[in-house]
Amino acid sequence: MEKCLGIRFRVSGKIYYFKPNNEEIDVGDACIVETIRGIEYGKVVKKNVMVDEKSLKSPLRTIIRKATEKDRETHLKNKEREGNAFAKCKERIIAHGLPMKLLDCEYTFDSTKILFYFSAESRIDFRELVKDLASIFRIRIELRQVGVRDETKILGGLGPCGREYCCATYLFDFKTVSIKNVKEQGVSLNPAKISGACGRLMCCLNNEKETYEKLNESMPQISDFVTTNDGMKGTVQSINTLRQKVKVLVNLKDGEKEMREYNPSDLKFKKRQAVFKTSEEEKEAMMLEELEKKDVKADL
Repeated sequence: MEKCLGIRFRVSGKIYYFKPNNEEIDVGDACIVETIRGIEYGKVVKKNVMVDEKSLKSPLRTIIRKATEKDRETHLKNKEREGNAFAKCKERIIAHGLPMKLLDCEYTFDSTKILFYFSAESRIDFRELVKDLASIFRIRIELRQVGVRDETKILGGLGPCGREYCCATYLFDFKTVSIKNVKEQGVSLNPAKISGACGRLMCCLNNEKETYEKLNESMPQISDFVTTNDGMKGTVQSINTLRQKVKVLVNLKDGEKEMREYNPSDLKFKKRQAVFKTSEEEKEAMMLEELEKKDVKADL
């Protein structure tokens, strides 16, 4: 096990681990490190993290140095140059008539490479574009195609909650979001309401996953047959997971029915009633499955 520092190169980007050098480096400090892309400028976000080097695909590298004032100036100049590079690349994409959407560009710290991120509906033959850009910038050019989730992460924006997208602020890795999460939380199975700007299931559905799973352990499901603590039988009509309340349509002695609310502990469960799916529900289920498709991921 090695004691390492976690460094991030982009806001909400992936965290990479490096061995510390002889300098005193704290969280928030900028450092110069060597990566597979070249020499990079990043900020320390974690300190004294124990990492098992055997579990890594490549050996850990040591931090070159803590960033100096000159390094910060170089980093800021690179950021300024990225705006011009972005405009030039967009201009050449239009000139070549390529069906691709340019999203962002990055200079490596040592200015030996420019990375351009783009999205497209299919694979793009951009070999001529790369040659064109290489003749303009006279350095190595790399183009990376990303999926819709990464596209949203790069562009950013506001979600229906009024806050910035989770992926653009703190999520550095996309975890699988399943329809099961939606059902556990009792959210309407409407693709328009549960999908984010990227068109996939909203990442925030994972935030309360464990809480809902724990609360639902003692809850019946809609259409379940139940027996109440006062000896009445009925069918579950609705549940409120957070309040831990269940509404049951009970059968009265005179043949009438009445809606009553119970705590889960006051109910005994019977076998769940089979529910017939209409063609509309089947269609909706298929649409939800489309939202779970995997995306092309960039190493952001």
